[in-house]
Amino acid sequence: MAVVETETHGQILVVRMNRPERLNALNHELRSALSDIWNDFRTSAALEVAIFTGAGRAFCAGEDMKESLVDGAPGGRRPSREDPFMTGALEKPVIAAINGFAMGGGFMLVERTDLRVATHGAIFEVSEAKRWLLGGYNHGHIANVSYPVAMEMALGFRFSAQRFYEIGFLNKVVDDAALMPTALEMARHLLTLPPASRVNTVHMMRQMRPKVGPEHEKLAALLHDHGAKSDLMESRAAFAEKRAPVFKGWNDPADRYRMPTLDTPKS
Repeated sequence: MAVVETETHGQILVVRMNRPERLNALNHELRSALSDIWNDFRTSAALEVAIFTGAGRAFCAGEDMKESLVDGAPGGRRPSREDPFMTGALEKPVIAAINGFAMGGGFMLVERTDLRVATHGAIFEVSEAKRWLLGGYNHGHIANVSYPVAMEMALGFRFSAQRFYEIGFLNKVVDDAALMPTALEMARHLLTLPPASRVNTVHMMRQMRPKVGPEHEKLAALLHDHGAKSDLMESRAAFAEKRAPVFKGWNDPADRYRMPTLDTPKS
């Protein structure tokens, strides 16, 4: 069984993650398959708009924790080719059709789309803070919503589709049966626009969107080195073993009071 299924509707490509038994969690095979599909879509002369969705009861539950225990890095090994969807090099619009859980890395996939429709039962969560990773430093929500909402998201609170619609992260919330028809309707509207206008407008809007800057990435790197990284492996092991994690916190308790800032030199 292919870990990603595709279908076409004229100039519209539907990309469906297909690991329903793992809630479409991101492992090496799925990441590689998506990278290949997005590269092909980018250079296709026949396809202009994509709809991104998941099979089963989840859009994507994030990192495959069981595989990462073996590979030792979040998400396992990286694809052999650079993924234009993840790097922002994909010039064509992508519509997210969110059918269930979108958590951790799955939430990040949603953030990289341009238009978003979700079912009423969809659930969103930035999960990194629960795994000894920074909660959302590489997510656009930090720059795109108010401070308290961004903090709520970064600290791992769950959001319903209705709440996400209210704060502007979703374009539409629909019944389950209306998800794909609504996404297809949006895609067909995009195809009525002059091609250059569609592409240029998408590019302009992406460039104008507030982004996390290099200084924030520097601070995130400092903070990743500040604490007990053993808690990350403990979190993964506890998840795989279906038990509560036992976190140790800082290797040196005094580090709690020596928080790095943007002015802290990186050794």
